[in-house]
Amino acid sequence: MKIRLVTVGKTDVDWVRTGISIYRDRLSHYVNFSITELPDIKNAGSMTREQVKTREGELILKQLGQGDYAVLLDEKGREFSSSAWAAWMQDRMSHLSGDLVFIIGGAFGFSDAVYARGNAKIALSQMTFSHQMVRVIFTEQLYRGFSIIRGEPYHHE
Repeated sequence: MKIRLVTVGKTDVDWVRTGISIYRDRLSHYVNFSITELPDIKNAGSMTREQVKTREGELILKQLGQGDYAVLLDEKGREFSSSAWAAWMQDRMSHLSGDLVFIIGGAFGFSDAVYARGNAKIALSQMTFSHQMVRVIFTEQLYRGFSIIRGEPYHHE
């Protein structure tokens, strides 16, 4: 099983790339983890929000295999404490045959088709973060979850 993060748009901020790199390297000790950055939609400025979401949704759905468990990072998703997050991840990993795929949508959210395909929704916070920051925060939380699962001292309760 692999864990994948699919994002809409490129990571174009140096400190974000650095943060992601730090936690991606740490995660390599626990799991096969990869990030796929989907291109921004061309001519999005001349489209409606729904058209942009639909086009992004088509790109997202192409990244998902039939047996993949798709988790949408969504403001209306379930929130977790760090320990509950680790337990949730451990449970999912023990029952999946496909990949565990986390998805960060574009600025306007997800299309109806992506919501229909999603198996779960999680929220990192009730606060709103930029899509760039979410990438770092999520990757760190993924690492934190694995450190909790392994009983390592990174997380202090």
